[in-house]
Amino acid sequence: MSEPTVASVARGLTEALSKSTTSTSRVRVSTDESDRVAYARDLWPRHLVGLREGRAPGERPQAIAWPESTEQVASLVRWCAQEGVPIVPYGAGSGVCGGILPDARTVVVDLKRMKNWRKLDRDAPTLDVEAGAMGITLEEDLQRDGFTIGHFPSSILCSTVGGWIAARGAGQASGRYGKIEDMVVDLEMVDGRGDVAKLSRRFGSPDLLPLVIGSEGTLGVITSATMRLHPAPATRGFASFAFRSTEAGWEAMRLLFQHGLRPAVARLYDPFDAAIARMGGVKSPAQGQAKSQSKVRTVGAGGKALQAILRAPRALNGLIEALERVPASGKFRAMLVLVFEGDATHTRDGVDAARALITASGGEDLGEGPAQRWLTHRYAVSYRQPPTIRTGAFLDTMEVAAPWSKLGGLYHDVRKALGKHVFVMAHLSHAYPDGCSIYFTFAGAAGKVGDGGKSTEETYDRAWRDALDAAIGAGGTASHHHGVGRSKAPRLGQELGVGVDVVRLLKAAFDPGKIFNLGNLLPDSPRHPGASESAIPTRLEIDETSLLAQAPATTKLSTIEDAARTLGLTLGLDSGSHSGSHSGSGGVLEMTVGAYVDAGYPGSFDRWVDPVDHPLAGLVARLRDGRILVVRPGPRRAVGPDLVALVAGARGRFLTTLGAHLRLYKLGGLTPATAPLRLEREPPTSAGEKLLLDAIEHALHAG
Repeated sequence: MSEPTVASVARGLTEALSKSTTSTSRVRVSTDESDRVAYARDLWPRHLVGLREGRAPGERPQAIAWPESTEQVASLVRWCAQEGVPIVPYGAGSGVCGGILPDARTVVVDLKRMKNWRKLDRDAPTLDVEAGAMGITLEEDLQRDGFTIGHFPSSILCSTVGGWIAARGAGQASGRYGKIEDMVVDLEMVDGRGDVAKLSRRFGSPDLLPLVIGSEGTLGVITSATMRLHPAPATRGFASFAFRSTEAGWEAMRLLFQHGLRPAVARLYDPFDAAIARMGGVKSPAQGQAKSQSKVRTVGAGGKALQAILRAPRALNGLIEALERVPASGKFRAMLVLVFEGDATHTRDGVDAARALITASGGEDLGEGPAQRWLTHRYAVSYRQPPTIRTGAFLDTMEVAAPWSKLGGLYHDVRKALGKHVFVMAHLSHAYPDGCSIYFTFAGAAGKVGDGGKSTEETYDRAWRDALDAAIGAGGTASHHHGVGRSKAPRLGQELGVGVDVVRLLKAAFDPGKIFNLGNLLPDSPRHPGASESAIPTRLEIDETSLLAQAPATTKLSTIEDAARTLGLTLGLDSGSHSGSHSGSGGVLEMTVGAYVDAGYPGSFDRWVDPVDHPLAGLVARLRDGRILVVRPGPRRAVGPDLVALVAGARGRFLTTLGAHLRLYKLGGLTPATAPLRLEREPPTSAGEKLLLDAIEHALHAG
């Protein structure tokens, strides 16, 4: 088959889309140079560095299409599959990991014309909305109707529903509403055959949603999603606290979430980041714009000064670390801001309980002011390209996560690894009962001549390489909510191991023609041998800090429960305190760990009731070819499809469970609950799901 030309692709797309019987207007397909340039990348900072130095990040796609219906997307995909033309689904281009980098053969499919509400169910409540809906418009419209999705990413002004789902994103209010994977009831997608499938969330049988959420456009095109809604908050409660150290601050966060409190926002700033916030580092939009324009006018002197500082990051980082070691005094302390949402009783009780817990553990009450200021300025600067790019430097962020017991190692190891190359500061957000995310912000520039004269790009690449190695080595995940893209793909095998091969097999099932977002997410690496037999747990181990129990698949749940109760903990299966959709759990404790996981956690809490929690944090399983897959324990991750879905509720259809990390609860702790969700917990399997399940089973068994 000859390579298609730009003209033939545009003509073929137009003809294919014109066959859509539901189209009310001609679908636009563009090969204009300006469009091809605009859709050639996302906001990966490495691309911005190259652009500043006069280098385009890659080739331009040969065409851009703007479908207006699922049928049009399916027609487009079928034509591209037949012709061997790659496709890159496109939301708003706000990703920061290099997930958008089409080659010269590619068609970019922009979904923003698919933005309609299909159905608002006020009784459930849920909203079926098309994938191209822009975040801020959607949320504002919903709140006028009395609802919220609860998803407030920093990119909400320039991101779409489909992008949120594809990247497995997190919003600023994740402490109450969870991440995006906790909000999707079902979704509609077009796979690589051009078939339309509806995937629904379920618990006691196979659930394909976790495989598509976070797949970063590599498995198909998401065309719509049904989102769980909450009542728009009637009130908010605010609290802020200072701590002698960052570690003392995250201990307070751990105490809050393990006690059962669910502040919508819980953000802990390290001493330097907190000092900047107190000095007014977060400006209003107008002030921020004025500051940005001022930097443009003084880029010569200011840029040189900034580069000089950033060329010696070790000295600057050393100074900050020395200040942090001084006994806490004045304003150089870590700071935690909390925002509770809901009705008046919930917010008042939440703030009072948080204040009592935190002050008793050594935190100093700072009142409402810092938390209120944070909320006022929550989007003031996050969506702008940093002016540091113009000065010859770069600014980037890295979000990682780990269980509480590993958080100290993660924080210090990543900070040390980055600190060799760039100036670094951090805050912690997105906390859960079993762990937390750390969000590193770092700035750098080209190396000094005496240091080998590294270019800005070389400094950037070395900083990322060393930081990812440190994060994975410390037992963390490489991404909590930004995703993988091309930025982290080279290190994905270090975290997932044979899981990378499993994702490739999933791609073969969903996208047999290999047309979706080629080069994204998956690294170029040989077949992985899998973990060694020593990775299989041989005895029960309880992590009291993270409230996790690791056990072999053959261990009875009653054995774990007996051991947990001696420590004041419980699996929460027999008392009913965490039971929901799988209530009536009297006999569950006689199940083995393997049977419990394979059945979808019968007797566990209803995950719609507390979306912040999850029954299983980690997994060890065997593939049909004998290789061992390890999903390391973590509170949440965004490193491609969630492979736990191939075991949980699947009853051994795909993989064999060998061991698991199960969640434990404190006896007598609070039982958190959000607003009720009235929908079926185990919906029937759709025809599209059945086809995909068969394809996955075939791929895994043949792979």
